[in-house]
Amino acid sequence: MAAPHTTQLKISGMSCASCVGRVETTLRAAPRVTDAAVNFATETALVTHEGPIRALTDALNDAGYPAETTQTTLKIDGMNCASCVAKIQKALSADPAVVDAQVNLATETAQVTFFDGATDPQKLADLSTAAGYPARVAIAQMDHAQEKDATALTRATIFAAVLALPVFVLEMGGHIIPAFHHWVQATIGTQASHLIQFALTSVILFSPGRVFYAKGIPSLLRGSPDMNALVALGTGAAYLFSVVATFAPQILPAGSANVYFEAASVIVVLILLGRVMEARAKGRTGAAIRKLVGLQPKTARVEMDGTFIDRPIADIVVGDVLQIRPGERVPVDAEVLGGTSYVDESMITGEPVPVGKAPSDQVVGGTVNGTGALRVRALRVGADTVLAQVIQMVEQAQGAKLPIQGLVDRITARFVPAVIAVALLTIAAWLIFGPAPALPLALVTGVSVLIIACPCAMGLATPTSIMVGTGRAAELGVLFRKGDALQQLQQSKVIALDKTGTLTLGRPELESVTTANGFDRDQVLRLAAAVEARSEHPIASAITRAGPSELPEVSSFQSLTGLGVQAAVGGHNVLIGSPRLMEQNSISLTDLAVEAEQRAAEGVTPLFVAIDGQAAAMLAVADPIKPGTEQALERLHAMGLTLAMVTGDNTRTAQALAEKLGIDHVTAEVLPDGKLAAINALRDQFGTLAFVGDGINDAPALAAADTGIAIGTGTDVAIETADVVLMSGDLRGVANAVEISRRTMRNIKQNLGWAFGYNILLIPVAAGVLYPFGGHLLSPALAAGAMALSSVFVVSNALRLRRVRASLPEDTHNHSSQTVTS
Repeated sequence: MAAPHTTQLKISGMSCASCVGRVETTLRAAPRVTDAAVNFATETALVTHEGPIRALTDALNDAGYPAETTQTTLKIDGMNCASCVAKIQKALSADPAVVDAQVNLATETAQVTFFDGATDPQKLADLSTAAGYPARVAIAQMDHAQEKDATALTRATIFAAVLALPVFVLEMGGHIIPAFHHWVQATIGTQASHLIQFALTSVILFSPGRVFYAKGIPSLLRGSPDMNALVALGTGAAYLFSVVATFAPQILPAGSANVYFEAASVIVVLILLGRVMEARAKGRTGAAIRKLVGLQPKTARVEMDGTFIDRPIADIVVGDVLQIRPGERVPVDAEVLGGTSYVDESMITGEPVPVGKAPSDQVVGGTVNGTGALRVRALRVGADTVLAQVIQMVEQAQGAKLPIQGLVDRITARFVPAVIAVALLTIAAWLIFGPAPALPLALVTGVSVLIIACPCAMGLATPTSIMVGTGRAAELGVLFRKGDALQQLQQSKVIALDKTGTLTLGRPELESVTTANGFDRDQVLRLAAAVEARSEHPIASAITRAGPSELPEVSSFQSLTGLGVQAAVGGHNVLIGSPRLMEQNSISLTDLAVEAEQRAAEGVTPLFVAIDGQAAAMLAVADPIKPGTEQALERLHAMGLTLAMVTGDNTRTAQALAEKLGIDHVTAEVLPDGKLAAINALRDQFGTLAFVGDGINDAPALAAADTGIAIGTGTDVAIETADVVLMSGDLRGVANAVEISRRTMRNIKQNLGWAFGYNILLIPVAAGVLYPFGGHLLSPALAAGAMALSSVFVVSNALRLRRVRASLPEDTHNHSSQTVTS
């Protein structure tokens, strides 16, 4: 029986002292718990128990007080292939407090989710280190260790190459140029040549190449060999055979005392070179994150006792007053207190047009101030800023494991042992059936099989594409908050969209003014705007915004519920409202009725203005379609997707908008729970569904959809619920998100096709299947070169995603102004 131990858990959902009692009762009733003490102030529980932590957390979940989880990122050294990933995940998951561990070979990181308080990041790093993969807790700033490792690896590779060159020339030069072989024999002699090769190869294997033995042999002894084990076995076999052939050739069969020092040394050089190329290429896959981190200013000018002093960004606290000079980056999210300027927010929204800022407006950290100076108050700092959250979202998406990766992991977990078995069978087959001298031929083929089959390319195929794809998406203003959305979105058959705030601006605007009975348009608009300025209705605000800045005085204002408003303005009696209001006041609408009906059929709201008892004008108010919406929907149609609208608006308005935009299916007049039913019906009819929305009422639909896409200008609730966030609020981002998703998955499939196809085709070649057809064997050195190039091909192919262009680039001019036509 396990010894009792104490675990601390962070508890959520406690709101009063009685909750404490319920939580304590729940924990004490859990299996093999001896004591539980809950602290309401700190919202923690100290539990003494002998059973597993999961028994405690399951009991808390059932009671409605779930244990909180938190996440940390570990930087891990020494990973070379997919089997390393599996080992590290197993080591981290061995901690009972760990909920989930996702290890990414491309970024050399692990994202670990654990029960808050039950363990800590440093303990998790120690678990990875104990498993043979040194780890450290990642800090918020970019970690430059990867760059240093690449530099050290480059030096080791150059050193190994300098030593391997004479070995290669001495041994292979004679095979290529017979005269050189005779010259070596006549000058230094064959034995001296072998001794020189032995000395140089020994330095290579026990200096730059020792990493393969230091990691490979322990993994072999643990019964879980990795790619280092393959290299160690292959080069070790070639080296030991060559040592015997050099110092005790008499114990080998006649004619088989050949040396393969050049194979061992060149294999090490080529695999090290492959790792250098991988490291450099993988460094480029994180370019998006580095670019985002580079947007964070290092210092800020803080107001202290009437003067401004520069302070490190880490020292800024909420409430500090800062000065932002022309051309500077905004240091933190803040509210403008004084000054006016235009700020370039393209790094957050993707919109290239600078946005005007004045007192009471908010600015986002990392954006670029224009020509004006601003005085601001810090609202959000550190990890709470929009930029920090964007960086976190991208990092989490880059570290995600897609469903397709699960299949790859299951295959690669069994791959290395299978390769060793194939190599042993190859050696046995050559020893039994091969021509004389069979031993060196068996050695060459066995070593070639071990070397060519290293599963680096398999392990890199998926994560490198995810890194580059999600990074490029972020640069286009598309954030994949959940990694599996990258795979799920490209499977979508139907895109369902909310109407208000998604397809439209979500704010009524005065679209047109049609006058009658000789009234002047400007006069009508001036009087109507003055009256509506007294009302708080959104339609009234639209009319007021469209009017002049200076308005006449209003007297005897009266709101007529459900009908409109009435007021006296500048000596005129003004009525604004519905046809029923006009009818009640015996005002004829004959000259305006036909156009009003036409506009209503188009989804526009017609309002009538009467001045001094006569019909003066018809005001057409509508929620304008967002700029770029029509192009976005055309592009989505061109991608073969079905488009649907799900809205709470009235059916006539929704149908008119759908006809104008070419939307295939409309569900209108639904409440939030009705949206869920509509989504399920659409999914049943068309297949996998993505939903695009922006409001609080869209959150359930975003969560229920196969992929939820939130408009970034929408509510926090919608954004938190979604799988994908469009930072600009422009629907063209949906087309970009689908394009990135499709291109990334296509790239992953290309990589996997190459990685698996390469091994399926070349392992038999390495084993010698072509030998009966011309006596050709694959040299171990060539096998090492092919293996290295395989990994480089996969990473280079993933890097092509950096060149993906926006499926629909956003316009370079400002769409915010609305035109009122007569």
